[in-house]
Amino acid sequence: MSIEKVREYFRKYNLEDKILEFDVSSATVELAAKALNVVPARIAKTLSFKQEEGCILIVCAGDVRVDNKKYKAYFHTKARMLSPDEVLEYTGHAIGGVCPFGVSNTVKVYLDESLKRFTTVFPACGSSNSAIELTPEELFKYSSALAWIDVCA
Repeated sequence: MSIEKVREYFRKYNLEDKILEFDVSSATVELAAKALNVVPARIAKTLSFKQEEGCILIVCAGDVRVDNKKYKAYFHTKARMLSPDEVLEYTGHAIGGVCPFGVSNTVKVYLDESLKRFTTVFPACGSSNSAIELTPEELFKYSSALAWIDVCA
């Protein structure tokens, strides 16, 4: 199970007990916000895109969308999201629980600037009913992100 993979990943940082699990679904921004009783913008959604060399993940605030022009300017290619099967294949996480934790070293992670306006945010933890509360700086560290980027509007 993917959440167990994430729990094991966080164990090396002694953070596995910070993972929150819900009795209800948190598979979408709206459902996660309701489960956590926070505004949807504080949900750190993880989007997956196909690249020539594999897959990249962009983690952004729950109230923004990837801007195709900004994406193309930064990555020099058109934004093409992965299919649900490809998401599972590349990340090891199913849609609804995709997160930047415990993924293959070949998956490149980027964080969007939209997250920086919050003290803490809530990314998923590998299942459709989990999350963890992290500061943007902690998210950058624990996701092994390559860079802060500005590709959302």
